[in-house]
Amino acid sequence: MPNRKTLERTLTQIDGRGYASYKQLIGTYQLGAIQLAIDHVQVDPYAPPSRMRVILDPNTAKLPADLTNDVTGRRAVADFLTRRFSEIAHHVLPPPSGTGNSGLVSIGQPGQEILERTSVVIASDRIEARIDVGLPASGRRARGLKASKLLTSLLPKVTEASLVFANLDQRALREHVVLHRDQEWLRSQLSPRGLVAFVGDGAILPRRSGDSDLPLSDKAAVPFSSPDSLRVNFQLPSGKRIAGMGIPEGVTIIVGGGYHGKSTLLRAIERGVYPHVAGDGREWVISRADAVSIRAEDGRAVTGVNISPFISNLPSGIDTRSFSTTNASGSTSQATNLVEAIDAGASTLLIDEDTSATNFMIRDEPMRTLIPADREPITPFVDRVQPIFTELGVSTILVAGGSGAFFSVADRIISLDHYVAHDVTNEARKIAPESWEAGRTGRNSSSPVFSYDWASRVPTPSSLVREVNQKPAKSRGTTILFAGETINLSAVSQLVDPAQNQAIARALDRITALADGRMSIRDLILAVEGRIDTDGLDWLSPFNGHPGHLARPRHYELHAALNRLRGLCLTGT
Repeated sequence: MPNRKTLERTLTQIDGRGYASYKQLIGTYQLGAIQLAIDHVQVDPYAPPSRMRVILDPNTAKLPADLTNDVTGRRAVADFLTRRFSEIAHHVLPPPSGTGNSGLVSIGQPGQEILERTSVVIASDRIEARIDVGLPASGRRARGLKASKLLTSLLPKVTEASLVFANLDQRALREHVVLHRDQEWLRSQLSPRGLVAFVGDGAILPRRSGDSDLPLSDKAAVPFSSPDSLRVNFQLPSGKRIAGMGIPEGVTIIVGGGYHGKSTLLRAIERGVYPHVAGDGREWVISRADAVSIRAEDGRAVTGVNISPFISNLPSGIDTRSFSTTNASGSTSQATNLVEAIDAGASTLLIDEDTSATNFMIRDEPMRTLIPADREPITPFVDRVQPIFTELGVSTILVAGGSGAFFSVADRIISLDHYVAHDVTNEARKIAPESWEAGRTGRNSSSPVFSYDWASRVPTPSSLVREVNQKPAKSRGTTILFAGETINLSAVSQLVDPAQNQAIARALDRITALADGRMSIRDLILAVEGRIDTDGLDWLSPFNGHPGHLARPRHYELHAALNRLRGLCLTGT
């Protein structure tokens, strides 16, 4: 295997030559205890950075077996090492200078959540960090001497400082792993305890600003405290005991005045499908992994979705048992999002009236009197929320600030007053006891609402295939470019990392290869998830070696992306 001297000599020779000279670097080099694998070299300084891997033998890294002997532990250790590498690189490496991406070294940008990523691999035969490197340039000429210092001297220092156990903050690493294992254990206990979410006492829910996911300072924030009636306790595997608000299965309404914390609580529960790092404030906001946020989404495409429990008997005569449109309204889009989430296996729906279509959510009594039910094609969610739970077992957590219409169908009502939670269920029952009792049995009929068969939606392979010369799918911000189309995921609020969007783009390419005209959307996504479980996120990538920076999305977001493809066609339609 070529060594450090070989790499130094090559870089010295190409100093001042055309940037394409860097191409001859592709290969693997032994740099003392570290291997440097250069998998891809960028075509010019302005192109996406070069993809490289730094690799250590496990006997060199000496990561303790008790931290890496299970999937949860390895995920936590990989997350810790990723953050450590990023931090060390920031302090050790000089700021990027030169043309384009010159001097850039990146391992991705983890946020507040701990996600399964491709950035660091912990395997039985190696510890590997995948990085992007902007090879130095002046104009379009290689700065080989500067690249030599970066790759043969500085990068090994960063690697040893961030991947070797002896050089780490060992206590912090252990605490990181223990926290993550405790979080995932608590999540596993929600369903057996009949809970859909848990919000720990002392949690800091507000964020620093609208464009920051960091917690508000302790001085400005009110720590969360559970109402006594909803407080539950957990004895964690680490030995720690934790208390907080357990939200039971069923229909939960969150109320309160404006700016008193209703939406803040719901957003924390929404993000609680992912574990958070220590210091985030939401470490102990733990939701079921299959809780899905639902909102109106004007203009989204819909293909063959059965929204008839909510919208039927349209004046146009369109069959809403297999509804399609390229430009959904607020009500039809929200009905579609809800049905697709349930079809994908959601156990809990998270809804905020601020991002909902009013006519989808409620119809007050004056409107019901003026416009009889036989002339209104929309059956509001307030009439369906209890059957969704009683017939399908799907719970709802809903923020309501402008209407008490949901009081009569709620199993419990939580009020936020200056960010302090109160259980006001009994008070709400006293306001309208008759309507409360009526809400227990449903408003329209005693017959089942969701008795129909959930349609098996099978995409036609031709609607997923890209043209011969078309590039693979890729993400750009909150959109994905796939099969000549742009899929807008800006309304899919539980995507928290750009690397998840990139993984979805790669997954769509894999789905294209699997689609055979017989497998349903659900089956295709289950097949992709099965391969990820077996082979890791690397399987999604078309690249050898460094797969790119990917983070695992939930399958609900994979469903969301595929369902928003405007060119999607289903067999039999």
